[in-house]
Amino acid sequence: MTMFLAQAAKIDTGDTAWLLVSTALVMLMTPGLALFYGGMVQQKNVLSTFMHSFMALGIVTVAWVVLGYSLAFGGTTGGFIGNFDYAFLNGVGLEPKEGQTVPHILFMAYQGMFAIITPALISGAYAERLKFSAYMVFTLLWSLLVYAPLAHWVWASDGWLFKMGALDFAGGTVVHLSSGVSALVAAIVIGKRVGYPNVRHQPHNLTLTLIGAGLLWFGWFGFNGGSALASNGTASLAFVNTHLAAAMGALGWALVEYIRIKKVTALGVASGLVAGLVGITPAAGFVSPMSALLIGVLTGLVCYGGVLLKHRFAYDDSLDAFGVHGVGGILGALLTGVLASKAWNAAGNDGLANGNADLLVTQLIGVGAAIVFSVVLTWLILKVIDKTIGLRPTTDEEREGLDANLHGESGYSLGSSASGHQVPHGTPARAEQRAGEALASETSRS
Repeated sequence: MTMFLAQAAKIDTGDTAWLLVSTALVMLMTPGLALFYGGMVQQKNVLSTFMHSFMALGIVTVAWVVLGYSLAFGGTTGGFIGNFDYAFLNGVGLEPKEGQTVPHILFMAYQGMFAIITPALISGAYAERLKFSAYMVFTLLWSLLVYAPLAHWVWASDGWLFKMGALDFAGGTVVHLSSGVSALVAAIVIGKRVGYPNVRHQPHNLTLTLIGAGLLWFGWFGFNGGSALASNGTASLAFVNTHLAAAMGALGWALVEYIRIKKVTALGVASGLVAGLVGITPAAGFVSPMSALLIGVLTGLVCYGGVLLKHRFAYDDSLDAFGVHGVGGILGALLTGVLASKAWNAAGNDGLANGNADLLVTQLIGVGAAIVFSVVLTWLILKVIDKTIGLRPTTDEEREGLDANLHGESGYSLGSSASGHQVPHGTPARAEQRAGEALASETSRS
């Protein structure tokens, strides 16, 4: 009883309550991402795109508790990767980690939600053209071999970038830069969608995309605000800065759209607010609210240009994962090195604008190292998968749609069989046959 009371005294209930809420908010971002991406693909691939996010919830969750958390936050191996101290959650209990005021198991769960959404972000680059088996293997390997080491570099107390003084409040480098540049590699290695760019791949339901953007905005309050790991002033600063940057990101994108095409599009506003959120993520707890406004508008403007890069260099980043997350993550990390202020967070540092050029140099080193590491490891993982199980479905399967061919389902009830099992209306015979085979398989299991 005495030991229990001693342990409980270290835990702050307010901090714990806020981190519980934040963990749930970050989890909600992954279904929000499914909606955001799902609305931007063709109707025949909406379920396949949703599955990229929903299956990450399963694959990465298990990988994280078995090994990923230990590789990210276990005792260091040269500052580059954790050891196996926390494998299978060994030693991860109800008591807090040193220097924290929340249960260790809750900190692990919160960090796990970041690990889940990061590889799901990459799927925006290869949407509509990756085999589901290849997706599952890639997501598992990437989360362990790329995400976990980067998290250790930046967030573990023994990580080499952490010791150097690099600042990443909530994942500008660890989450967005890494997923964004990995998305660019994936787009290039996997290749273009059938017919791209001559055949237009129009978004089939931008209503879904806007709902998803709203859920991402909502969840981002936990993403950034929760990264304070406490219910305090820093969490409040990050919360406010998150909202301000999202608002200015949307306005910045809308402005450049209007100047360029004389229209403000719904997809543009959704993309702009997400760009603003990406840009503020590394800086959220280190900069003033006015700096957050500047980061938001700059990220909206620059990411608009980042999206146009795919037309200039002829790669097929289907849903602009690199243009928004890669470009926004890089810019946000560098702007943190410019605008960070110890007046707003004494645990941070002053940036270039406050007389300290060293922080910007450190941020540049962190950005460069993360880019090289992510690019090389992602390329290797994809090449191994391509040489073993293959990356792409057949051309016919891509033309007919991945929903019917890879999952035996249709996202919308435009036609149905007598049994009530949905079959895609108007699809070729091959797709209908596959849907029938899926029904027969379900019947035999029952």
